[in-house]
Amino acid sequence: MGKITAVANQKGGVGKTTTAINIAAALADAGKRVLLIDTDPQGNSTSGLGIDKENLAGSLYDLFTGSKTIEELVNNTGLPSLKIVPSNIELIGAELELAAKEDRETILKRSLETIRHQYDYIFIDCPPSLSLLTLNALVAADSLLVPMQCEYYALEGISMLLRTFNLIKNSFNPALEIEGILLTMFDGRNTLANQVSDELKKHFGDKVYKTLIPRNVTLAEAPSHGKPVILYDSRSKGAQSYLELAKEMMEHEASVG
Repeated sequence: MGKITAVANQKGGVGKTTTAINIAAALADAGKRVLLIDTDPQGNSTSGLGIDKENLAGSLYDLFTGSKTIEELVNNTGLPSLKIVPSNIELIGAELELAAKEDRETILKRSLETIRHQYDYIFIDCPPSLSLLTLNALVAADSLLVPMQCEYYALEGISMLLRTFNLIKNSFNPALEIEGILLTMFDGRNTLANQVSDELKKHFGDKVYKTLIPRNVTLAEAPSHGKPVILYDSRSKGAQSYLELAKEMMEHEASVG
């Protein structure tokens, strides 16, 4: 059964979509069957994998409104083992339509149960807010991956996210676990970055990934070419760091399971 991981942080600009695209691609490159679900109306995971979000035959909006099944929405990408359920700005409308639906917070969970056996990993790229879309993602997920930038406000942001995590765990999804905290845009020369990193390790211990994602221009360029960084420039520091993260994840899976 595929492990479902929500990639979330209520603070924007922390490398959330970059992480969702590139960890999914790195695991697919390692031969794993991976599905990425774009639950952000901005559709950046969709365009970042080379799909024209303005001209979709179907999107996550159709799942939430009941007009299509999740199987009908799966698209191919530039990597044979990586598939995506795309999104675009239409998804904002789903929030309004969901508000009146019964069991609205479990729509994504119920859909994923029908296909999770087809994948080794399923990643959900969440919007940078606590919305019904994020709630659907966290109710559907087995675990939460938190990308974080090492800056002062990040520590405030994570305490907000943990409150949300505990609320969902207690009310909707008692099996939800923290997969890990990933330090992004890391610059080891920066004193504050090292202080924040130490603080997180003190608080979260081995939940903080050993792999650090550096500040890297190639990671910023790749989405404009519609490619994950390993297809855009596999030798770049950004690509190598996500391949290292994939390795760390797979080793952790093997050791616990």
